[in-house]
Amino acid sequence: MNKDDLTYLAYAAGWGLVKRLPEPAADALFRRIADMAWKRQGKSVLRLEANLRRVRPDLDEAGIRALSRQGMRSYLRYWCESFRMPVWSKDKIRGSFAPEHIDRLDDTLAAGRGVILALPHMGNWDLAGAWVVVRGYPFTTVAERLRPEKLFDAFVAYREGLGMEVLPLTGGAHTMATLAKRLRAGKLVCLVGDRDLSANGIEVDFLGEKTRMPAGPAALAAQTGAALLPVTLWYDETKTMRGRVHEEILVPEEGTRREKTAAMTQAMADVWAVGVREHAEDWHMLQRFWLADLEPRPEQPTADARPVEAQA
Repeated sequence: MNKDDLTYLAYAAGWGLVKRLPEPAADALFRRIADMAWKRQGKSVLRLEANLRRVRPDLDEAGIRALSRQGMRSYLRYWCESFRMPVWSKDKIRGSFAPEHIDRLDDTLAAGRGVILALPHMGNWDLAGAWVVVRGYPFTTVAERLRPEKLFDAFVAYREGLGMEVLPLTGGAHTMATLAKRLRAGKLVCLVGDRDLSANGIEVDFLGEKTRMPAGPAALAAQTGAALLPVTLWYDETKTMRGRVHEEILVPEEGTRREKTAAMTQAMADVWAVGVREHAEDWHMLQRFWLADLEPRPEQPTADARPVEAQA
């Protein structure tokens, strides 16, 4: 049995077994897993702590270690919720998320205008999506292809089961055209967009250092006239995830298409940076994020450029 098969079996076991556990037992199990991973200080935990030092330069090493422990518990809470969500009732989903300023989404869609909700890897973006669907807004999103293929198929089936239309980021026919079509029809598109270290990413300043983010959310907004609304998510001490729908990122009146996209992506990054600094423990960035941390290889200047889910 190869590594891909083991990976698939691990996820399949999660979806098959965790949802059958009583909720308190599942929560305790994943909290214990988080603490065990944190104590081992493996590669992912060390990377998380390196990222947190940039987010919270005011903390000493003891503070960073405490923050990374909270971060691992938040990350494993995401997975526990995700494995259990397929059996949640609509009422359970409604009661598990309480965002601020949801009127910005409601009013825009009611006016017949498309909306792009753009999220960083904070909290549980799948729960936020399921909550939106339960409120009557089915939406379209994009998923990165994973290895093995059956794992990608499982993620697609999971999200489609929550009511989302899922398009492949690569290998699919006319993904961007389909997103644009949905937006022009006044529909909703949700995209996770805080990391794209490929050469196609838009370079932005994030908390004082350079990184790259996907051009897609801003480019689609400029192309279709849809409203680009950044979202931030976080957990508190309750069982209800919190969030905020921020003000629309407007399309600049002047500049080339590329310049407009770059300016909007930077504005979006600025919004997310505030949220990440306020709730650093809920930013699930266990991979290289800033350009200064990349390790260039011959003919591959943007190493470690896979999305978070592909590396998880």
